[in-house]
Amino acid sequence: MGSIRNSDTMGSLFMDFRFQGQRCREYTALTDTPINRKKLAKVLAKIESEINAGTFVYANYFPNSKALKRFARANLEKAAPTAVMEAIAESAEMTAVEPKSTGPLFCEFSAQWFKEHEIEWRRSHIRSLRSTLDGRLIPHFGQKVVSSITKSDILAYRATLAKVKGRGDKEGLSPKRINEIIGTLCQIIDEAADRFEFTTPTTNIKRLRVRKVDVDPFSLQDVQSILATVRADYRNYFTVRFFTGMRTGEVHGLKWRYVDFEHRLIRVRETFVLGEDEYTKTDGSQRDIQMSQPVVEALTKQYEVTGKLSDYVFCNLMGAPLDNKNFTDRIWYPLLRHLDMTERRPYQMRHTAATLWLASGEAPEWIARQLGHTSTEMLFRVYSRYVPNLTRQDGSAMERLLASRLATGKVLRMDGAHLQQVGDSNLFAEAGGSERAPMPVPKPRGVAVGASERARTNRSRTSQDITLPERHAGEDPQPPPPGAMRTHVRRLNPLHA
Repeated sequence: MGSIRNSDTMGSLFMDFRFQGQRCREYTALTDTPINRKKLAKVLAKIESEINAGTFVYANYFPNSKALKRFARANLEKAAPTAVMEAIAESAEMTAVEPKSTGPLFCEFSAQWFKEHEIEWRRSHIRSLRSTLDGRLIPHFGQKVVSSITKSDILAYRATLAKVKGRGDKEGLSPKRINEIIGTLCQIIDEAADRFEFTTPTTNIKRLRVRKVDVDPFSLQDVQSILATVRADYRNYFTVRFFTGMRTGEVHGLKWRYVDFEHRLIRVRETFVLGEDEYTKTDGSQRDIQMSQPVVEALTKQYEVTGKLSDYVFCNLMGAPLDNKNFTDRIWYPLLRHLDMTERRPYQMRHTAATLWLASGEAPEWIARQLGHTSTEMLFRVYSRYVPNLTRQDGSAMERLLASRLATGKVLRMDGAHLQQVGDSNLFAEAGGSERAPMPVPKPRGVAVGASERARTNRSRTSQDITLPERHAGEDPQPPPPGAMRTHVRRLNPLHA
């Protein structure tokens, strides 16, 4: 029985059948589409019917075929002129048929594809894909039939992405962003090709090379300066981030029920993304982080402030998780500018924790588990130059490093906006160089229900000891954010952001 097949080399359909005990293959110029297959199937059925009836004349269907030489000349003589002309016309019609585009429009199929796969994705990924489709792909390919999109169309569009306006003053999107856009386009077209039986044009389209981004962690001395200078209501927050390596969403979504003081563990089970609690980034991100002594002390102090106010460890005035953009714009970057430090993303606090663990000699396997990595591959790839040895197997080396480095230096007592030296102590920063004043806590702009009593208690608390590097001594503290002094609110905000 004959069949209709697609040629891998020529990219067109051909008929495969047997005649007079010999296998025959006759090629056409038709592309592999359901319509063309159906048309050829009818011709093949007619051929096989004539073969079975003994009336098949090869030249009637394929007058220019090289296979005619294999058959008796009598077959050519039997061919009636009208039959030959009809066969030639039929063959010419098949050859002249232009491949018609099959399938729906790109905008229609992309909507169907998105709806079918939406259940598989996280909300952050859904938001990113929706932005890519609505802002990039649909405006360009929306009115094209999916099967009509060619490889040259895709490559030409990719070239235009390198010239459009990027973020800020940058011309062109980054290679990483271009790869994301083209990757989404290729996924949709590949799915359409599988469903509507056309050859996908995305084969051998390579991803652009993305330049490796180097990490820029803080030194331990920088960490000491930050902890000594940051606003008092954010000192516990910074301590946890610098010495646990938690991601931003993980620390903002941390709840008190996941803090195990008895076993000195932080159980990472959720993350806060786009205003809602979600499952962690990956299964490997579900982990238990060992708390060093500074982290235990910071969380113990934080519990006195927010333990009864909110389920979240670090929260705003209303007990809701901190907003990342608000924290970045009003706390993080002003602090770095206040200390004359190079501006970098808050995510560098996670890199700092990793490099401090490596510098202290902790085992890479233990560090990878703390960071939520399933293997040490990424650890060596990103932080390779920070690996001095592979001797430690637990968190004891980090404990000794913090105990030795944070237990030296002169301590300053903060009383309101006035600084007084109180002599030597076993707290925070190493003395040396000029010092800057700590950042003041602005007055809150809102009132949390039932918190007025705590506000009075907080005002009556004794001032706490903090340490500042000597290189910042004598300078004015960082002013509060704009508008903070115009507030009429009288209560104290535990963590105002």
